[in-house]
Amino acid sequence: MTLALMCGLSFSGKSTIAARLADELDAELISLDAINAERGLYGGQGIPLEEWAKTNRLAHERSRDALTRGRHVVVDDTGSPRFIRDAWRAIAEDAAAPFIIVWVQIDAALQRERVLANRTGQERHDITDSVLAEHVASFEAPTDEAPIVIDARETRDVERLREVARGVRAAPSR
Repeated sequence: MTLALMCGLSFSGKSTIAARLADELDAELISLDAINAERGLYGGQGIPLEEWAKTNRLAHERSRDALTRGRHVVVDDTGSPRFIRDAWRAIAEDAAAPFIIVWVQIDAALQRERVLANRTGQERHDITDSVLAEHVASFEAPTDEAPIVIDARETRDVERLREVARGVRAAPSR
């Protein structure tokens, strides 16, 4: 069992990769956006910090439960700031499970293109420009944490995602 945490900016393709990775690994998919939606909250509109904290607690509980049952876990979240990653790392350590960060990198031009395309097609909830700007400004990249790095343009590259899944499966046990 492994805990894989998605990390990256909004609209980088984390959810697409998380879903495929969870399928490839037969893993539990823990999506903070889905938990927020269950609670009637949408991150792109701005959520108070205390509500994010509640969502994180629910996600942590679900992940601990899945790891206890011997399941791989893929966490679909931004993985920022660093203290968020550290909390997920601690959950993995408590379960004696390897911890992997999958960092999906996106450049500003592609991110803007995807946000605007979403506003036209409404495939997912919108993110306000102010919430997006705050997210970009506060994002703490996992550069010193040995992440598996994926370019946002590779989110639909099935072979690349299988390669990532192999890397997650091969993660050393603690």
